[in-house]
Amino acid sequence: MDPVIVVGAGPVGLTLALLLARQEVPCVVLDEGPGKDEPRPARTVVLREDTAALLERLTGVALAEHGVRWAGWRSVRRKQVMSEITFEEADPAAPLHIAQHVLTHALRSAATAEPLVRLAVDSRVDAIEQERSGVSAHTRGPGGTWWRGSYLVGCDGTRSTVRKLQDIRFPGRTAVERHAVAALRAELPWAGQALLHRMPSWRQSGPSAGEVTARPLPDGVWRLDWLLPPGKDLVTPELLVARIRETLAAWTDGSTPAYELLDTGVHTVHHRVARRWRAGRVFLAGDAAHLLGALGTQGLDEGLRDADNLAWKLAVSWHRGPHETLLDSYQAERRAVVAARLRAADQVLPVLRGGGGLRTMVPGTARGHDALLSDGHLGRGPLGAPGAYADSPLAPLLPEAEIPVGTPPGAQVTDVRVTAEDGSFVQLRERFDRGALLVVLIAPGTGVWDRKHWVSAGVMPRLAAAVSALPHPAELLVAESYPGAPAHSVLLVRPDGHLVTAQSGVRPADLYSAAEAAVGGAVKQEAEVGSAAP
Repeated sequence: MDPVIVVGAGPVGLTLALLLARQEVPCVVLDEGPGKDEPRPARTVVLREDTAALLERLTGVALAEHGVRWAGWRSVRRKQVMSEITFEEADPAAPLHIAQHVLTHALRSAATAEPLVRLAVDSRVDAIEQERSGVSAHTRGPGGTWWRGSYLVGCDGTRSTVRKLQDIRFPGRTAVERHAVAALRAELPWAGQALLHRMPSWRQSGPSAGEVTARPLPDGVWRLDWLLPPGKDLVTPELLVARIRETLAAWTDGSTPAYELLDTGVHTVHHRVARRWRAGRVFLAGDAAHLLGALGTQGLDEGLRDADNLAWKLAVSWHRGPHETLLDSYQAERRAVVAARLRAADQVLPVLRGGGGLRTMVPGTARGHDALLSDGHLGRGPLGAPGAYADSPLAPLLPEAEIPVGTPPGAQVTDVRVTAEDGSFVQLRERFDRGALLVVLIAPGTGVWDRKHWVSAGVMPRLAAAVSALPHPAELLVAESYPGAPAHSVLLVRPDGHLVTAQSGVRPADLYSAAEAAVGGAVKQEAEVGSAAP
C-alpha cells in the first residue's frame, strides 16, 4: 500500500504526519522549503487545552516549558477593568502562548525521528494526477520527481497549490481585520497575564488604535497587537515605535520603560472557506481549507483539529479499504464547525467594531462586548470553544439506548482517569489517536480495588465480550466517574476523542450498531461504493 502524501511541513502538515504514523500509516511530507524554521518572535500561536494536549502527545515535549501558560486574563476598557480571570498554576485550561518556530521545530524533530515519516525538502508540488487506485504528485526542484501515494492532503497554507490544482474555489472576505504586531522584551505590571485593552485613552500616534492586546512569552518577552482602522494605511517604523512608547508609558508610570524590540510585522486576517475539502483522494486541511482569526480566535487550533479528524479516517481506509462515508464525513464535520465559527464572527464583528448609535447607550453593552471578545481569546463560547459534530453522518441512530451525560454526542470527552486493560492508571486523553475506538465503563469504586478483584465480576465479562466482537478494534477502559454519567453507563468514544454515544448498562447489539456507524458502516458495503471513487 502506498504512503499518504502530505503537502506542506507547517504545524498542520507535520501534526497530520505524526498522527498517521501513530496509527501505523506511512507518509511522505513534501516541504517546498529547506527544512529550517526561521525564528520570528512576532509570529506566535495560542493553543487551547485540546490542541496543546494533542501536540504534547505527538512530540513528547512539555510545551509549557517553551511557551507561557497564561496566569490570568485581564480586560480593560478605557481605564476601567471590565473582567479579570486568574488561572491556577499549570491549569491545562489556561491558553498556551508559544512562538510558532519553536512549535514547528518540536514537530519536525518528532517527525524526523519517526521511521514511518519521510521528509522531502525543496519539493514544491506542481502537478497532481488521480486514478482509481491512488494519486501521484510531481515536485520540481533539485530532486524533482513523481511521488506515488494512496491519498494526498494539502496542508500548504493560504495560497495552497493543491487547492488550485484541484480547481477548488476559496470564497470569503479579505482583510477583515489588520493588526500591527511587535515582539519586545519589557517588564509590564501584569506578569504572566494576557491583557486586552479596548479604547485606550492615549491614542495619539496616527490613526486610532482602538484595541491593544498583550500576550506573554518566555524570558520577559511580550507580543503586542494593535488593531488598525479599516483601509490600507502604511504602518511605518516610526509610527510603530511611537505606538510602542505611548502604550508602554500608559501601562506603567507615565514614562516609557526600557524595552528591547525584537521583531515587528503586520497581521492581516481573512475569512475564507474552501467550497470542497475533498476531491477524490485529495483533501485539504488547515489554511488551505479555511482562514479565520478575527476577534482573538486562532486559526491554527482549527487546522490541528482538521488533522486530528482526518488522520484516523485515512488510517481506517488505508488499513481496511476505502470507506467513502467515513472519508466524506471529514468535510461534513470540519467544514460545518469552521463555517459556524465564521458565521458567529461575522455576526459579532459589526457590533463590536461599529461605534456610536444606540448601542453605546444600552446598559451592560460594554460588558457584553467584553465577554464576546474574551470568548474568542480564551477559547470559549461560539467564537472560541472546540466544535462538536452533533449532526455528523457518523452519528448512530439509537434514541432509545442513548442516555444523556455531561458531554453531548459529537463533542470531545472530558479527560478523566481510567484503568487500562493492563491494570495501569492513565488519563483518557492518552488513549486518543491510536486508531481504536474506546469503550469506557463507569464503575464507582474500581479505583480503590485491585483490577483482579473486579475484572471478572458484574457486567465486565459481558462487556469485554461485546467489545471484542465490535466491527472495529476497540479498547476497554474503566473510570470511577464521569461528569453526568450514572454508574454502569458505557461510553463509546471515537479515536479522536469525540463521544459517539452513552448507553445505560451493557447492550451488545446497540454498542455494535453504534461502533459500525462511527466508522462509516460495514466494510464490505463501503468497499463496493469506494471502487467508484475517482
